[in-house]
Formats: sequence, C-alpha cells, structure tokens
Amino acid sequence: MKLQILVPHYKEDESVIKPLLDSIAIQQQVDFNEVGVIIAHDGNKIPDLRVGKYPFKIKQVHHKHSGVSATRNLALDSATADYVMFCDCDDMFCHVCGLFIIFQEMELGFDTLVSCFIEQTKTPDDKFTFINHDMDSTFVHGKVHRREYLINNNIRFNPKLTIHEDSYFNILAQNLTTNAKYCPTPFYLWKWRDESVCRHDKDYILKTYNNMLDSNDALVDQFVSRHVEEKAKFYTGFMIFDAYYTMNKKEWIDKTNQNYRDAVEKRFAEYYKKHRQKWDELTEQEKMLISNGVRTRSVMEGMPMESITINQWLEYIEKL
Repeated sequence: MKLQILVPHYKEDESVIKPLLDSIAIQQQVDFNEVGVIIAHDGNKIPDLRVGKYPFKIKQVHHKHSGVSATRNLALDSATADYVMFCDCDDMFCHVCGLFIIFQEMELGFDTLVSCFIEQTKTPDDKFTFINHDMDSTFVHGKVHRREYLINNNIRFNPKLTIHEDSYFNILAQNLTTNAKYCPTPFYLWKWRDESVCRHDKDYILKTYNNMLDSNDALVDQFVSRHVEEKAKFYTGFMIFDAYYTMNKKEWIDKTNQNYRDAVEKRFAEYYKKHRQKWDELTEQEKMLISNGVRTRSVMEGMPMESITINQWLEYIEKL
C-alpha cells in the first residue's frame, strides 16, 4: 500500500467523519488498493461508528483516553503504507484530484511534503469565507510523510503536548531531512466546525499561548538531544521574537486581559532562563533575520508599533 490516511477520533459522531471519507471515495485517477484509512479512537472502547462501504480499506484501532498526540502516534504505529498523512476527522479533501497530486509527488520521492491548504472560516458578520495558507509549519493539514523516514528518525508526536502539538512534530519532520518538498497546489480543506474550540473562542490564543511555549521548549530540547545545535538556537530565537511581538499586540496590551499576559510572561521567564545561552549565541544578523520574518507576520495580524524594544522587555522578564 502506498498511502494511509491517519485520523484521530475522540467523541465526534458519524456525521462529522463521513464528509472526510466521502471526499476520499470520490478521488480521481487513483488505485484505491493503494489507499487506506486508519481511524484511531481515543477512548476506552471503539464507539459504534458505522463508516459504511468505501472503495478503500478502513482499519479502526483504539486505546484508553490519552490525548490527540498519543492517538496520532497510535495510528502511526498501526500504519504499514509507504507514506502517511494525518487528517483531522472533521476536515476533508478540497477537490477530487487531491490524491492524484499526492501520488504524483510520491513518484518523485520525498521524506516530508508540505503543501498549502485551504481554511474555511467565518467573517465578523457570520458568513463563510476561505483563506489560502501557504508555507506552514503549525498545522498537520496538507502534510505527507514517508513512513520509514519517521520511524528511522524517531519522529513522533510528543504525548505530553495536547495543544499546539502540531508544530513540534512538523518542524522536526521538516528539519531532520534534506529531502523536504513544497507543493504549491492545495488539496486539504480545514473545515469550520462550531464545536471546535480553537475556531470559535476569540480568546483561544490568549488562553493557550503558554502551550506554544511548552511545544517550542520541547522542540528545542529535541534538537539539543539530537546534536542539531543550529536548529536549537534558531527556534529559540524564533520563540523569543514571537513572544515579544505577541505581547505588543492590542489584545495583549488590553488591561482586561492582564491575567493572561501575566501568566504568559511568568512562563516565558522560565523559558528564557533555560534557553538564554542559545539566544546569546545568535549573531546580531541572525537575530535580525528572525525578527524581520516574525515582525512581518505580526504586523499583518494587526500588531501596531512596538511600545518598548526587545532588550527592554527581556530586562523586565529577567526581573520576574
């Protein structure tokens, strides 16, 4: 088998996962004998999930409730195909040529494929719209991996991370090989679902930014343990600039969110103390390049002019 699609499942009912399976079944110019789906259930038993009859094999596995990272690892451990891709059960392929595109790329070979993907979201007046995401290391969406590459390099989801866990896995997969490939053609749709906390809660990032710090902390530790020091320094610098520019955004300056800011700065102080040496080892040119990339994105997300310099903010952090 050439490709297996790995789907973590928790409490979603059949109506949620059916559009994903249907979107696979209508794919064109693909031999379904070379395609499989593994549904990994994060619960004490396999629920009554009637997946129906499809032209591809569906395997269901389960374990006791352990979180999304452990459940993705369960699916990966159950896979046998040459390549794997992770899909959330409430998403789908966005057109009928998705698998054809993936198979064409697999013919050329890669360790990790990163594609742009489409996000379905809502406007302030509650109407659906679509956003095209280009090069991305945050989400599992639109990523395909050679299974043996993941196994041979022990690239897995960190079971301690259950929020913002994607970037840990994706960055490892993209940075431990010289055979990563970018696909400019989208085939994955990140669907809107009202029950999805990260989509409908306007305070989601405020509430979970500490989880981003946890994820990056674990990532930097991984690079250190693998003796990839330059990557460890780069992603330390990236996290420090990201935290700095994030604290300059309007929602973080808003006094009504002071509790969130205080909690993040307290956690960041621990992170900075732990990784300070890596930050100090970055050259000024390296810091400038990292800063330019993060600042450009932050400005596009609505950040106004910085109120203090990064050195002033880090001096304040050291005193916490």
